[in-house]
Amino acid sequence: MQPNLMQVFTPVWQETSLAWQAAQEVSQLKSRLPSPPCHPRWTSPWGESVVLPCQVSHDPSLELKFTWFFNEQLLHFGSHGGFFEKVGGHSAGDIMIRNIQLRHAGKYTCAVQTKVDSISIAVDLVVRGPPGPPTSIHVEEITDTTASLSWRPGPDNHSPITAYTIQARTPFSLGWQAVTTVPEVVGGHRMTATVIDLSPWVEYEFRVLASNTIGTGEPSKPSKQARTKGTSPKVTPANVSGGGGSRSELVITWEPVPEELQNGPGFGYVLAFRPHGATGWMQAAVPSAEASKYVFKNESIQPFSPFHVKVGVYNNEGEGPFGPVTTIYSAEEEPGRAPTRVRAKSLSASEIEVLWKALPWNASKKRVLGYEVRYWSRSEREDTASVQKTVGNQTSAIIRGVKGSTTYYISVRAYNTAGTGPPSNMVNVTTKKPPPSQPPVKVMWNTSNSKIILNWEQVKALENESEVTGYKVLYKKNQHSHPNVMETNTTSVELALPTDEDYIIQIKPFGEGGEGSSSRQITIPRIPGPNAVGSASKVSTLSALSTIALSFTARTSL
Repeated sequence: MQPNLMQVFTPVWQETSLAWQAAQEVSQLKSRLPSPPCHPRWTSPWGESVVLPCQVSHDPSLELKFTWFFNEQLLHFGSHGGFFEKVGGHSAGDIMIRNIQLRHAGKYTCAVQTKVDSISIAVDLVVRGPPGPPTSIHVEEITDTTASLSWRPGPDNHSPITAYTIQARTPFSLGWQAVTTVPEVVGGHRMTATVIDLSPWVEYEFRVLASNTIGTGEPSKPSKQARTKGTSPKVTPANVSGGGGSRSELVITWEPVPEELQNGPGFGYVLAFRPHGATGWMQAAVPSAEASKYVFKNESIQPFSPFHVKVGVYNNEGEGPFGPVTTIYSAEEEPGRAPTRVRAKSLSASEIEVLWKALPWNASKKRVLGYEVRYWSRSEREDTASVQKTVGNQTSAIIRGVKGSTTYYISVRAYNTAGTGPPSNMVNVTTKKPPPSQPPVKVMWNTSNSKIILNWEQVKALENESEVTGYKVLYKKNQHSHPNVMETNTTSVELALPTDEDYIIQIKPFGEGGEGSSSRQITIPRIPGPNAVGSASKVSTLSALSTIALSFTARTSL
């Protein structure tokens, strides 16, 4: 039995000889083993695939059995996450290692057996991979914006370390973030670096990653938490605004400065404000980092007067800057007058239109931002009234969703940021009777010369319903299209529609109370002949001459 050249392949299948060969005459009865030399060695890059051949020449009458060992342990195929696979023919016991990992480095032994003898050969597989994680990460010195780090290199995994990357994490960051260092590029020979551009008074953790020509390795364990030193704040609040409030008040609001930008303990705000045209600033301190509002109250403050306002910051390390100056108006007074000429009319059983004369629209101390319409029924109390608001100088509103045949009381008030003014004189209106509740029935149809002729029975309103003044015929080609509408004051209509389309039709009565109940949907199929006749109260039998069956869908509206 003669072991052939053991060969290993890279992913591009370049063949490499291990330059070792042992020859041995084999017979059916006896075999002598050679004395093999020391193990050959093969190096493979991490993440690639490698083939370890095990091929022999032998007497064809002998049955071969190939067995592989990894670091003297029997290799069980199928139990290593699919990394190992047997390949080769009858006289080969080759194995392929896919997506090779660092843990696959070691001694591989191929043993070949026949019923009369055995032989084995071994190869040492070296895997070149990304470096292992650095160790012993220490923060040697820390200031308000810098941190000096040191570390020890991890294993280079048979490829020299070329660079280090430093990352940082704080309670406010989204995971680990790359940081700026001095030197900007940390070479593989270095074991120290300084991180710059840190935020004062923030707790940091650091970790280090090593790279080589194969790739970047796993990160080190985090360093111990280290807090940068404090300094006076540099960031002022955003979105300074305000206004509103009660009489004689100046309300100032802002967005609080985030904790990571407060630069130290004892953080607070300094507010400076003065009336428009004044030279001296009044100041107030707000000793709370979470505060977002300050109210200055003084009886001398005129309604809706402009103030110049700026907001600054401070902490235990000192005072920071003020933000830009903005103009904020003091609280205004409620409108002093009520709208006049208020009137209301019922548009239908469910809608009321309210109209009034507007108050003067200007930027006075008692400006008007809009109007508030209050309404309640005769059976309700005024303090339970519903409210509908308008914006700007609008002088009308439509109230929807009211009940039919019901008396409502209505008043209108002007409003601004201070509240509502006095109410107008109260008016009342009675809504119209509800529309007819009975749908059209006995809907008949026929076609003639590309026209669809519809007839139906007249709808009679009940005593508490408004009279029928007409009908709306809604028609469309399918369930998803928008319906067309035709109005008529009779109980029949002609529709000039193409007869090669299906149509869905509904009929609704209407009166001064609004639209009534709709008939059922009527589906009129395309007309194959010159004339057709149908009834919505009776389903006909389809004939070869002219009769078309109607189909009904239990829907109430198009």
